[in-house]
Amino acid sequence: MDEDEPLGQWAARRDARRRPVGELKAATIGHETAPAHLYQDAPRLISCWDGYQWVPETIAPNYAAAQRFLHGIGGDGVILMSSARPPKKSAGKHRKP
Repeated sequence: MDEDEPLGQWAARRDARRRPVGELKAATIGHETAPAHLYQDAPRLISCWDGYQWVPETIAPNYAAAQRFLHGIGGDGVILMSSARPPKKSAGKHRKP
């Protein structure tokens, strides 16, 4: 923290870097260290970030169902809810557009 920076600005910058509350993630049950696209028929544990820890939300029967749940997509391919994802990071100063 810069000594001249007001505490409010520092707190806002810190909060912008933190994981948003309500973010979801899926983990393969039984193969936790394997990449997500492997073992596609294995069940997935869906967890939700509550600001302090990952809390179990539900269990999806397979990879496809977990992805539909994470991205809010219905069975017919319709997006059910808007995704509240943070914007993607820019390419960086070292990359040319």
